[in-house]
Amino acid sequence: MVKDHPDAKLFPHATGAADKMVKAHQKEEPLKLYSGWFCPFVQRVLLVLLEKKIPFQYIEVNPYHKPESLLSLNPRGLVPTLEYENKPLYESTVVCEFLEDAYPSSMPKLLPSDPYEKARVRIWIDFVTSRIIPSFHRFLQYQPKSSSDPGLEKVRSDFHHQLAQFTQEMDSTGPYFLGSEASLIDLVIAPWAVRTWVFDHFKGGLNLPQGEKWVERWSKWLSAVEKRESVVNTISERDKYLPIYQRYADDTAQSELAKATREGKGVP
Repeated sequence: MVKDHPDAKLFPHATGAADKMVKAHQKEEPLKLYSGWFCPFVQRVLLVLLEKKIPFQYIEVNPYHKPESLLSLNPRGLVPTLEYENKPLYESTVVCEFLEDAYPSSMPKLLPSDPYEKARVRIWIDFVTSRIIPSFHRFLQYQPKSSSDPGLEKVRSDFHHQLAQFTQEMDSTGPYFLGSEASLIDLVIAPWAVRTWVFDHFKGGLNLPQGEKWVERWSKWLSAVEKRESVVNTISERDKYLPIYQRYADDTAQSELAKATREGKGVP
């Protein structure tokens, strides 16, 4: 039964700065975002909406207690789901690019106008979803078989490798991926980048290899991203995330992503 879903018992709403953001977006609007305060895929869409200052209504749902209002738009009942002119859209990167196209007068522009640069950004957006997020979860969900099990270090090193490949494609000066201004690629990876603290809490540390050039560039990028108003205002108090990530760290979470990770698959 849905009411017995093991992941359904989570804190019911955003807290801290994110709670203030949510309360500021309760007014009825034609554009509605069905959200889960804890979900990094939702945060992707929120970052775009806030950066571009697009009016929207925030609707909190527990995706493990799927309301009919959400299921009528998205039969899978997943968040984020966007309601635009009474029509549904989902899949976070699709929604983010849609917002860029559908609101052309809303600034800033988050994708380059040059066709080549735009295509290149899309390559690395795909890399985030197809390589970095699965590696993040393999690391987080790994269960050592003994105190000397080398597997944890292997998944940690793989995550470092994915971050290194991504970082090496950044503009050399930055601080953002494309240079001095934030763009969509920064926003689609930000929710996972600002959650890397979970490894310090659950897996003995992220332990980036100090002294390597890419680590210095990654740290510069992360410092800039963490300070952005949109990022600050979409993060809840850390202790509210802990029970959720505890289930991932114990490999007992039952989200679609957790299950896909256990099965050796990518983002579902």
